[in-house]
Amino acid sequence: MTTERKILVTSALPYANGPIHLGHLVEYIQTDIWVRAMKAQGHTVTYVCADDAHGTAIMLKAEANGVTPEAQIAEVKASHEADFAGFHIGFDNYHSTHSPENEAFSTDIYRKLKEGGYIFTKDVEQLFDTEKGLFLADRFVKGECPECGAKDQYGDNCEVCSSTYNATELKNPYSTLSQSTPIIKSSKHYFFDLPKFAEFLQNWTRADGRLQSSIANKLAEWFDAGLAPWDISRDAPYFGFKIPDTPAGEPDKYFYVWLDAPVGYMASFKNLCERAGIDFDEYWKKDSTTELYHFIGKDIVYFHALFWPAMLEGAGLRTPTAVNAHGFLMVNGEKMSKSRGTFIQAKTYLEHLNPEYLRYYFASKLSASVEDINLDLDDFMQKVNSDLVGKVVNIASRSAGFIHKNNAGKLSDTCAEPALVQEIIDAGDEIAAAYEAREFAKAMRLIMACADKANEYIDDKKPWALNKIAGNEAEVQAVCSVALNIFRQLVVYLAPVLPVLAEQAREFLNIERIDFASRKNVLLGHTINPFKPLLSRVEKDKIDTMVSASKEDLVKTDGKTAKTDKKSDKASQNNGEFIGIDDFAKVEMTVAHVLECNKVEGADKLLQFTLDVGEDTPRNVFSGIAKFYAPEELAGKKVICVTNLAPRKMKFGVSKGMILSAEKDGKLQVVILPDAMSVGAKLA
Repeated sequence: MTTERKILVTSALPYANGPIHLGHLVEYIQTDIWVRAMKAQGHTVTYVCADDAHGTAIMLKAEANGVTPEAQIAEVKASHEADFAGFHIGFDNYHSTHSPENEAFSTDIYRKLKEGGYIFTKDVEQLFDTEKGLFLADRFVKGECPECGAKDQYGDNCEVCSSTYNATELKNPYSTLSQSTPIIKSSKHYFFDLPKFAEFLQNWTRADGRLQSSIANKLAEWFDAGLAPWDISRDAPYFGFKIPDTPAGEPDKYFYVWLDAPVGYMASFKNLCERAGIDFDEYWKKDSTTELYHFIGKDIVYFHALFWPAMLEGAGLRTPTAVNAHGFLMVNGEKMSKSRGTFIQAKTYLEHLNPEYLRYYFASKLSASVEDINLDLDDFMQKVNSDLVGKVVNIASRSAGFIHKNNAGKLSDTCAEPALVQEIIDAGDEIAAAYEAREFAKAMRLIMACADKANEYIDDKKPWALNKIAGNEAEVQAVCSVALNIFRQLVVYLAPVLPVLAEQAREFLNIERIDFASRKNVLLGHTINPFKPLLSRVEKDKIDTMVSASKEDLVKTDGKTAKTDKKSDKASQNNGEFIGIDDFAKVEMTVAHVLECNKVEGADKLLQFTLDVGEDTPRNVFSGIAKFYAPEELAGKKVICVTNLAPRKMKFGVSKGMILSAEKDGKLQVVILPDAMSVGAKLA
């Protein structure tokens, strides 16, 4: 008999600066399937998440949009929740790191770490952008990795070799805000003494089942290199929580976003506990017997498997039972691409396709490894049509009609194939184990093998042929009853992946439960409801339309999208003087807000622009229009920026875009847009 377990589960917190896309959904769908599977096996499972709502990037974006950071993150949070709901992600609570619960926990953990002697301060030399007048957070400085030499790496870790370092160690650094070369300036910072936890962490990361072996091996490389103290403070201006208990008269210091982000797991759970009457301490106290699992992308393992457990240990709290990392999403074997239409937002997908199709396809690809998975759109269509429509739903559609026509919806009183039905029931143990082990692809293979046996049985018995001969009604009823019992068991097994289909099937079968234990109850003499179509086939034109819509997102503004003129397209193919709509669509024209416009010393023709184009960080663009405009004439204006030009390295910095102008009588005039235009909107 299964012993009930109490389990708390989290997914990584999406950053509150943009919509959810299919790459994000790999993690949330994986986590949701696991949570539903564990609930179906009789365990008490709570799934919480939140928006990661702090940091300089959000502060700058809100400023550019003319709203408060609070208004900015509230709008994005509503968008995230709508996207998740559309894909049936069943959070028990979805919160925000900008919350009183998170501030209280962050402050409490910090004070406990300080009392334990794990916090110290020192003056550090930090990169300072003299043009912007602020210290540069790691994400606003780039340069060459000091370890492997990779270019354009951020100021805290290298995406190529995974090394971590201080921003001042970068070679040839530049500010991503102004493209200028920053100076080194001294600033007092607060540090978490991570090296004091080296022995604890080496034991913790090697504990059985704590991490995937590949992740533990990667962490071992960092241990060999030696852990460094972790800078947990940021200078004003910053959107986040102030560090408490700082000396009077000193400038305000703020918690670095990565300190309070994982604390957001606790905050979201606490918010739920207050409303649902759950004992928070039972889950987070040092000697807790509950289980805690984090699902994360492989790119943030360092924070979740080193900093986070060390913080918890130092604060006298429990640490995670396991941290489960996953790989990234490829589409058609390549990185997601806006120009190819494979950078698909959750909202765009939902406008064209059933979300359960994607849930099933991801499940058929996911395992406990950290390997990347590939969404092959042709394979996606074939697998959904073959497995879900052709195998699973087909069992019910082939059998239900005979039961209603001949037997008023009543199944046979005895089971004609008890061995076959028992075989499918017994398969549930291995399927349940595969779910718990996060071997979803294996679980799907086992389920489809059961579906194959049911279809082979139906094909062998041929109830449609039997039904043509008078007197065979009882045999037809027996065959179809066996088939529908197997269908019921398949629905139980697929319910964590396909919750809506499972609920529709539950109503059709006229049963109360679809948990794992209920599969053992064979339906005998049971009356079912009339069958209604459960799933339709995926049509290629729906996929093509979705891909086209994703491309059109690049050239859309004010709800209008450029329409293709077939005659013009044909002309473009036959005459080099024309281009087609596909060529035009490659040009990414974006509404940009001019945050700053300055003269460039030593360049009479150039103006330097700092543009907000709706991305995490502003762009630096040079434009040769200095003889036509004074900088103050363009500051604060909305302009059009071509954002997919290759960056151009110039004497005065790197230009990442082109501002559109019109020429008349030898004079250039910048295309100025109305103030009401939304930053980041794409033009057609």
